[in-house]
Amino acid sequence: MGRFLQIAGLVIGLIALALQFAITMPASLAAGRGLLGSIVFYLSFFTILTNIAAVMVHASLLSPTGYAWFPAFAGPRIRTGVAVAITLVFIVYATVLAELWQPQGLFLICDVLLHYVAPALFVLWWLVAGADGRRQWSDVAWWMIYPVAYLAYALIRARFAGEVPYPFLDVSKNGAASVAVSALAITALFIGLSVLAVLVDHGIGRLRGRPATRR
Repeated sequence: MGRFLQIAGLVIGLIALALQFAITMPASLAAGRGLLGSIVFYLSFFTILTNIAAVMVHASLLSPTGYAWFPAFAGPRIRTGVAVAITLVFIVYATVLAELWQPQGLFLICDVLLHYVAPALFVLWWLVAGADGRRQWSDVAWWMIYPVAYLAYALIRARFAGEVPYPFLDVSKNGAASVAVSALAITALFIGLSVLAVLVDHGIGRLRGRPATRR
């Protein structure tokens, strides 16, 4: 089951990312961005980056040479962090962003694959085969680096590019206070999901007869 979910996650993830790239680039170029600017725009979404990370986890573990492709992504700490981040992608999109637009056609397909199908496959795989029962509370601090670094990048880029990947990060329209509240709320949600991931990992470890490491 674990290998099946990995293969499914890898295939779905690659298809969704490639399709999103194929429809984003022409639209971005038509909007006046250059080639490099369009690529940066595509890579400026937390959803895209997190789905890329999920694909890299699957690819590293499915590689016939073991962990040779992306060894950092094969480790249990990183794959649990990716599980937390991609769960955040699903929750924020389903509760906040989904109602802001009505995608059609290929955009709808990408929307469903990147925000619902890929996260579900990755989290299910993690529950079945990715958790190792040895996650530590100190891992939460490591996982926090990703969303904090992304937030800093998105806000800094907004000052130069004049655009934000998500409307709740738009200081010019919402004000600094509103953006700060949104950022803190999402950060709190990420921390909550991280704590839950450690607890679930410990529970899975006990079910498999492995004592949880508590630090």
